[in-house]
Amino acid sequence: MAPPKVALRVNTGITTRTRTIHCSNPHQMETLNKGIGDKINKIIRGKRKADCSPSKDKIVKRSALGDLTNNGENNTNTDGGAKIAKTIKKLTVQSKVLPSVKTVQQKRKPNENLAPPSAPVANKITTRATSKVPTVYPSQTAVKPKEKEKGTGVVATTKKRLSNEFEKTDKEESLYSSALEEINDSTYFSAKRPVTRSSKASTGSLDDSLKDSTCSKESNSLSFVAQQLQTKLNLGAHDVPEGVTDYDKENWDDVYQVSHYAMDIFNYYREKEKDFQVGDYMDKQVCLTKWMRSLLVDWMVEIQESFELNHETLYLGVKLVDMYLDRVVVSKETLQLVGAASMFVASKFDERIPPMIDDFLYICDGAYNRREMIRMEINLIKVIGFNLGIPISYRFLRRYARCGKVTMPVLTLARYILEFSLMEYETIRIKDSLLAAASLYLALRMKKVSMWTPTLEFYTGYKLDDIKNTVLLLNKSISKPAKSQIMTVKNKYSHKIFFEVAKTPVIKDEDLF
Repeated sequence: MAPPKVALRVNTGITTRTRTIHCSNPHQMETLNKGIGDKINKIIRGKRKADCSPSKDKIVKRSALGDLTNNGENNTNTDGGAKIAKTIKKLTVQSKVLPSVKTVQQKRKPNENLAPPSAPVANKITTRATSKVPTVYPSQTAVKPKEKEKGTGVVATTKKRLSNEFEKTDKEESLYSSALEEINDSTYFSAKRPVTRSSKASTGSLDDSLKDSTCSKESNSLSFVAQQLQTKLNLGAHDVPEGVTDYDKENWDDVYQVSHYAMDIFNYYREKEKDFQVGDYMDKQVCLTKWMRSLLVDWMVEIQESFELNHETLYLGVKLVDMYLDRVVVSKETLQLVGAASMFVASKFDERIPPMIDDFLYICDGAYNRREMIRMEINLIKVIGFNLGIPISYRFLRRYARCGKVTMPVLTLARYILEFSLMEYETIRIKDSLLAAASLYLALRMKKVSMWTPTLEFYTGYKLDDIKNTVLLLNKSISKPAKSQIMTVKNKYSHKIFFEVAKTPVIKDEDLF
């Protein structure tokens, strides 16, 4: 028998996925521990990231605001390396006997006489088939092998799955029918064979015809209800003007496009935007400045790259920070904690496998402890009213690009403009749908593809005059000289995997319209 495997949990700083190394020989642990750091660094990553962006194999923990915060006594994590867990637990597996099939034995008292063979013993095991339970005698197993019937030579092929988990009555046996039971071929094909007039005339029974009529009535009633529901809710029914490409109609049968509900979903998003408006909160934040917020957002982009999170998580995290700062006055020492807790909550909402709380504590460079992180998470959710279904600009941009049928380089440039705008404080009061439309228009003009088309005007709901001021603001933000402290977004979109859209030359305001 092979020795039990021992699992090592390796703490490599950022542990978004659990890395477990198995060793079949416990005596080789000491040798394995020496070279475990080198082996972890050689793991091939599944995703590529931009140049100059932080990677998991390097120490990326740092302060979000530089010398402004995190200089307290809590910053005690100075080892800078991965530590191997001291406690090694051995995993042992115990075999468990399933109680589904057992030998039926009748317990008797010592002085009780054995019952004659003619008296059957009460059996509480019921089969999942609808057939009658056979008589079982003491010291006789409940499951019998295939036996030939005497005098007939026909093999009994009926299988019965026995279980003593439930004590079912005769009426309840049909509810627990087993998939292992074999059905007679003649019964199966007679039930599935389509009914014809000749067969009805030959058999003279009306059961099959009644079943067919019942099924047709049910299908007709269901289709009628579906049509009435779609008409009543006005799902997918929108009039498209002339000269506008009906994107939803073209992809009506594509289940991944949800063309039946896409228009209604984004119309609902547009209506909900007014519930998540953010005001000019920097005047009441005594200890904070716009530059501090830009540094924090740049650090959150670095977290999104390091943990390989979705872009929706980043946009939701920044939105949570603005909503919290709009309602609560915080100090500069707590600002990074608000950003980490916002990314933690957004990861739980949008990620399939969110990072652990220890990962966020590690990337904060030991500035906060677990209790402070959990308390900030609770306070953040209470302040925003437990409402995380916030319409974010990234979702609007993806919808507009699909309807406009723009190419991937143009869409990536629009994403760069929109992500760069997260660091601009002047954009927090603009609607997310308007920001997405302005970013897409600016990308179209920078790539010299087209102007504002009637299709984009219809699906976005904004005319060119509505987005002019926002386009000028975004063009001004990406035209400014880049500062060395907030270069994460520019370095990210300068990689070939993002078509190097950050290197696209900007255009003058006079050439935009």
